[in-house]
Amino acid sequence: MSTTRVQDAVREKYGEIARSVGASGCCGPTACGCGDPITSNLYASSETEGLPAEAVAVSLGCGNPTALIELTPGETVLDLGSGGGIDVLLSAKRVGPTGKVYGLDMTDDMLALARENQRKAGAANVEFLKGTIEAIPLPDQSVDVIISNCVINLSVDKDAVLREAFRVLKPGGRFAVSDVVIRGEVAPEIRRSLELWVGCVAGALRDEEYVSKLRAAGFADPTVEAWRVYRVEDARAFLAGAGLDVDRIAADVDGRIASAFIRARKPEAKTCCGPTCCS
Repeated sequence: MSTTRVQDAVREKYGEIARSVGASGCCGPTACGCGDPITSNLYASSETEGLPAEAVAVSLGCGNPTALIELTPGETVLDLGSGGGIDVLLSAKRVGPTGKVYGLDMTDDMLALARENQRKAGAANVEFLKGTIEAIPLPDQSVDVIISNCVINLSVDKDAVLREAFRVLKPGGRFAVSDVVIRGEVAPEIRRSLELWVGCVAGALRDEEYVSKLRAAGFADPTVEAWRVYRVEDARAFLAGAGLDVDRIAADVDGRIASAFIRARKPEAKTCCGPTCCS
């Protein structure tokens, strides 16, 4: 599928979810924190207390990237694919009034929802930007920390995403995201069904692919930590609905997909040591 078609599909899907917030007891046509095993129980009540209900309701992630990393007052944070803004607002509390948090999203309805949530939260140190995660609209070396929550799997060009993340990070900057990953070899038809179950549009990376691509983009010390591994029973109803014989493929499904924390850092800039080393 082309990048344009995938981006159109993502805009349509997440625009529909944003427009449905408040329209029912749930928040939209897909998994959205309504008891599914992927988006449930990601945030402590002490974290979401005081946030706009709409920001919490439209949380579509597969982890809590703000819990991954220490944020200190005065830092600049960028959330790739910020959705309704829950991780932006949580980060804004931690970097304080001297810090800044950018949320980047390409879906107009999500941006409108996020800005309304910002207004309700009174977060003055937040700015939501329209754009794609493959072409981040920020200058080089302008961000201390990049977070993201189950969004990079939606991109057709994950190498471009990681190159852009590396570009906008300051030397020594940290990359700390939540995403879904594939563990081990999975037959293509089963893999695609699993990806659809967890909401992937473009496809998830294998855990070792994530590490390899982060290194290729220039990052140091990349790690992938699976923290919520999905069992065959989690996906049974979806896979059966897709026409698969779940009992027959159970061994190929069980434990093959997981929500993971992905961490890496941008190396510090080299210290100039002579008349030619900086040329």
